[in-house]
Amino acid sequence: MARIAGVNIPTNKRVHIALTYIHGIGNSKAREITTKLGIAESARVQDLTDQEVLQIREAIDAGYTVEGDLRRTVSQNIKRLMDLACYRGLRHRKGLPVRGQRTHTNARTRKGKAKPIAGKKK
Repeated sequence: MARIAGVNIPTNKRVHIALTYIHGIGNSKAREITTKLGIAESARVQDLTDQEVLQIREAIDAGYTVEGDLRRTVSQNIKRLMDLACYRGLRHRKGLPVRGQRTHTNARTRKGKAKPIAGKKK
């Protein structure tokens, strides 16, 4: 099992799919990395040599913000917005949708499970 950026990569999957298990690397970035390093589309992680795994690890370390650093950056950005008390920060603080979505109906993912209100019948 290859370990890249602190994540155990599944061995029986194709390389570009397995790289998406790293937080901060999606499908397009994974394909970009594999084409840049000249790894075949059909290559699986178990077929990679130690040298190729090392090349992937170095490419990710050099060019991308992933895992802990990315999570820390995102949480610092959200904390900064909350400290500024701007509109987006207030929405984060209240646990409501930040990007203008409607909240009268829907928004259950951000608001949590519906709470019944006593005496509200219609």
